[in-house]
Amino acid sequence: MTVREGSLEAPTRHPIQWKSEAYWDEAELDKELERVFDICHGCRRCVSLCGSFPTLFDLVDEGPTGEVDGVPKEKYKDVVDQCYLCDLCYMSKCPYVPPHPWNLDFPHLMLRAKAVHFRKHGAKAADKFMTSTDKVGMFSGIPIVTQTINAVNRSAPARAAMESMLGIERTAWRPEFAPQKFHSKARSNPKRPVHEGERTPGRVAIFATCYVNYNEPGIGHDLIAILEHNEIPYMLLEKEACCGMPKLEIGDLESVEHLKNINIPQLAKLAREGYAIVTSIPSCTLMYKQELPLMFPDDADVQAVKQAMWDPFEYLVARHKDGLLKTDFKKPLGTVSYHVPCHGRVQNIGRKTEEMLKLLPQTKVNTVERCSGHSGIWGTRKEFHAMAMKIGKPVFKSMAGAQPDYISSDCQLAGHHIEQGIERHAAEALGGKKPEVAHPITLVRIAYGI
Repeated sequence: MTVREGSLEAPTRHPIQWKSEAYWDEAELDKELERVFDICHGCRRCVSLCGSFPTLFDLVDEGPTGEVDGVPKEKYKDVVDQCYLCDLCYMSKCPYVPPHPWNLDFPHLMLRAKAVHFRKHGAKAADKFMTSTDKVGMFSGIPIVTQTINAVNRSAPARAAMESMLGIERTAWRPEFAPQKFHSKARSNPKRPVHEGERTPGRVAIFATCYVNYNEPGIGHDLIAILEHNEIPYMLLEKEACCGMPKLEIGDLESVEHLKNINIPQLAKLAREGYAIVTSIPSCTLMYKQELPLMFPDDADVQAVKQAMWDPFEYLVARHKDGLLKTDFKKPLGTVSYHVPCHGRVQNIGRKTEEMLKLLPQTKVNTVERCSGHSGIWGTRKEFHAMAMKIGKPVFKSMAGAQPDYISSDCQLAGHHIEQGIERHAAEALGGKKPEVAHPITLVRIAYGI
C-alpha cells in the first residue's frame, strides 16, 4: 500500500452517476467490487462495523488463494446483502475515501450493486411490501381496520405466516399502525410573527415522514407543541410522499426519483421562501441532505432543499445559540439513555440532540454512539435478524447499564429495537427498572410540561 495522500483534507462525496450507462455495466461493477474488496482485505479496520466485512474476509480467507482473486464473483452478493447503507465505514473508519487517490466509497458501491441487481432481478416480495411505505400506510387512520390489523400482527400465527410467506422474522419488533394519521389532525400555523436569528430561519416547514404520519403521530404533535411554545410559525406539506430512503436501501432508484418528483417541488418552494425544513427521522433528513443531492447534482430544486434541511435538534440548538429558544423547562427526566443513530452521525452536525437534552434540568444523559443494528427493514428479515441483534448487543448493554428512566434515539425504529434487545440480552443490567421508550422530541415536550 502507498502512503495516503490528501489525508488532511475533509472527505468528499462524488455524485452518484446512476444516469450513465457505465453505472449499470455488470462487468465494470465486478471489476470495481474486486478493486475495493482487495483494498478492504488489506486493511480490515472496519471488521467490527457490520456483517459485510466479516463476510468478505471469511470468503477471502477460506478461498483457494487467500486473496480476493480466489473469491467467486457470484459470492460478492453475500457481501452486498449484509450492507444496510449506514455510511459509518465511510464517515468514521475508512482512510481511503476521496480525496485519497484510491477513491473508496464502500456504501455507494454497495448501492450500485444493489441497484444493478434490482434492475435485473427485482426485489423479494417482503422488500417490495416493506419499502412501499405509503401503500402500507393506507391502513393507518381507520380505527376499526387499524385495531384489527394490529391485533392480527401481534398474534403468533400471523407472525409465523408472515415469516413463511414474506421472510419477516417472527420475533422482530415491528411498528403498529396509528388509529389517526398525523396529517389528518395536524394543521399549519404560519401566521405568528417571524423572529429570524443569526443562525436560524424564523419559520419551520415540517416534513412529517411516513413513520410519524402512519405509526407514531405523537412525535409530530410533540414537535408542533415545541414550536408553538417557542412561538415559531410552521407549515406542513399539502401532499407528502415517502422520502425514498426505503427504496434506496433495496436499490430501486427509479422509485426514489418518482418520490423525489412529488416532494421536491413543494419543499423547494418553502426553502426559497426562507423556511427551515425539519424532519423528525434522521434517515429522511439524510436523504435530503446527502443522497438526493448526490443522485441529482444538477437539480437546482434538490440543492435548494439540501441547503434548507435541518435535523430538528440541529435547529433547536442553533435557535438556543441565537437566544431565541425558551428554556423554561419544568419537569426533570431523571436518567436518559440516549442512542446516536447512524444516519444522525453521518450528517456531520455533532451531537445536537445530546446538547439539547443536557439543557434539561435534573436530567442525566447517558450517550451511546454505536450502531444499534436495526437499519430499517434489514433487521426485520429472517436471514439478518440474528446479525442485527449481534451488532446491537454492545448498545443494549451500554443503554441498560445506566438503569435509565427513558430509552431514546432520534431513530424511533432503533429505539424500539434497543428496547427489545435489552429485554433479550441485558435485562438484568436494568436493576428491576422498566424504562420508557420515547423519542427525544417527546422528551423535550415532557420537560417543557406542555
